[in-house]
Amino acid sequence: MIQFIPQLRILIACQPIDFRNGIDRLAALCKQKLAEDPFSGALFVFRNRRGSSLKRLCYDGFGYWLITHRLSEGRLRWWPDLPNIPMLFIESQQLLVPH
Repeated sequence: MIQFIPQLRILIACQPIDFRNGIDRLAALCKQKLAEDPFSGALFVFRNRRGSSLKRLCYDGFGYWLITHRLSEGRLRWWPDLPNIPMLFIESQQLLVPH
């Protein structure tokens, strides 16, 4: 289980991804596009183009967790719009607070 402790590094991919991607492709994106180690224990957060779903990828030392969260209504109201920056670091409390 992933625990949202203050020490947890959370990286948000600013650009939307193809949601057909599974664990292997998302781990490759972390390494290639975000220049981060997917085995680091950080939580990587991705969104789809419509802003109606999130995918979270985390390695816990034994294997990967891939969590898909689909909104039942509407779309995400906040997401970083930084075309020149591939990712954004946030605090664990920010991920839990709805924007």
